[in-house]
Amino acid sequence: MPPQANEEMDKFQKQLDALTLSEDTKTYLQRELNRLKTMPSHHMEHNVLRNYMETALALPWNASTSDNYDLDRARTQLDSDHFGLQQVKRRIIEFLAVRGLKKDMKGFIICFHGPPGVGKTSLGKSIADSLGRKFHRISLGGVRDEAEIRGHRRTYVGALPGVFIHALRKCGSNNPVILLDEIDKVGKDMMRGDPASALLEVLDPAQNHSFTDHYMAIPFDLSNVLFIATANHLETIPAPLLDRMEMIHISGYSTIEKLQIAKAHLAPRQIVENALTPEQLEFQDDTILNLINGYTREAGVRQLERVLGSVCRAVAVDLSAHKKGSAEAQFPKRVVKAEELEIILGNSLYENDLEDRVNVPGVALGLAWTPFGGRVMVVETSKSVGTGRLRITGQLGDVMKESVLTALTWIKTQLGAVLPLPSSHAAEGLDGLDIHIHLPAAAVPKDGPSAGVTITTALVSLLTDIRVRSDTAMTGEISLKGLVLPVGGVKEKVLAAHRLGIKRIILPAKNKKDLKDLPANVIKEVTFIPVTSLHEVLIQSLESPDAITSILKPPILPAKL
Repeated sequence: MPPQANEEMDKFQKQLDALTLSEDTKTYLQRELNRLKTMPSHHMEHNVLRNYMETALALPWNASTSDNYDLDRARTQLDSDHFGLQQVKRRIIEFLAVRGLKKDMKGFIICFHGPPGVGKTSLGKSIADSLGRKFHRISLGGVRDEAEIRGHRRTYVGALPGVFIHALRKCGSNNPVILLDEIDKVGKDMMRGDPASALLEVLDPAQNHSFTDHYMAIPFDLSNVLFIATANHLETIPAPLLDRMEMIHISGYSTIEKLQIAKAHLAPRQIVENALTPEQLEFQDDTILNLINGYTREAGVRQLERVLGSVCRAVAVDLSAHKKGSAEAQFPKRVVKAEELEIILGNSLYENDLEDRVNVPGVALGLAWTPFGGRVMVVETSKSVGTGRLRITGQLGDVMKESVLTALTWIKTQLGAVLPLPSSHAAEGLDGLDIHIHLPAAAVPKDGPSAGVTITTALVSLLTDIRVRSDTAMTGEISLKGLVLPVGGVKEKVLAAHRLGIKRIILPAKNKKDLKDLPANVIKEVTFIPVTSLHEVLIQSLESPDAITSILKPPILPAKL
């Protein structure tokens, strides 16, 4: 064996002797090293075995960083990196407090879930910074090969260890913070195995102390690693994997929160990234608010940062022209005003025309939840003389279609005999009408039970020719007896309504508990009306409730709500 090879073998032996390993692991590695020492360099397996020993000895078997459980430091770190999210920060501080008392991170996996752009990934980085741990991000979006998680067996040509062994080697410590980004988008391939199932061994506290990568073929203790996952929605995560994680929901931001985030974080970052300085460009509050209301309607702030970057690039063009024309003259500070946005970005993408759309009978505003945040949904209805035909358009799912049928049945049983229908078909009642229900944005699929109260209100408005209040939006599931049942996603829905300037929101009485998570300015600026029955919904939502209260039958309510 050449002297250079002997030096390398001696180096491997010294590294192995210096490690504190279990007896089985050390015996296995010593046996592989002995094989490598006696193997001719021209042997086909020599380089494979050499690469294996290099990887195995480079892993941080005994190297770790010390944790900092100073809660004041953690609060400062979280507040400096993120505005708002008080409930989320409180949960993180509670988690750090418990782990500080236990002095370990075992048995706890966090999953931040919510719309894109709300800060899920950056929260993971903030936790790592506050603890003083190394940070590594693993993107799981579109991963279909189980070998990316567990590694390839060394019998395959070009075999490599999995992403977790790679992350540990790169971090150089056995207790980093590993962020599993987009865990809800892990794929599945019949030929390549199921990566989501392979993740169970990584995330299960009862198993990950002896995680065995196929390439390494020896167990490595992952119990000291703090795993943090992110997801947009939970429906696509397999139930066994979901069971291993503690969910922390991040809903989104109000307009005021977006303004503060843009001033403190987004605008300064975009100014620097586009080769400008704060002395050359300044954003006024009105300008940022116009960007928020006219060019973004997202729950997060990613698109807001993009449009701020577009404005910065437009100013960078002026700066380049100025330097070319008079390099010695100082560039005058540019203060971007709201009226300049149309020149820079074009016409605004969104118009707040809801008041104009609800100024006729048969139209009501509902609130919907989507994986990308809440949204305000317009429900339009029309009637014509016919044979009782019902048409539903707008890509409605089965649950929403059932809400339509439930609403019509309730209207027929409660109001059908006394509705003031036009005389041309009064004798035929509702069976003499063709009714069409449409939800605009027809290319977007819509489903869920929470549109029940909105559909009922729109139909009653249509049949009585009483308009619905344009400043009111509503959400709630309905029953055949006219009860209003609780729904989910209340915070996202309220934030979406607040962004559009809606001042009154009707919601199920049992959802009042969800309002405590809302920002203080939203609670102050919006009037919330909790209801238990459709009778209350109609009284609160119609412009002339007196015209219908006289024909409403008393609601059938349970003994306890």
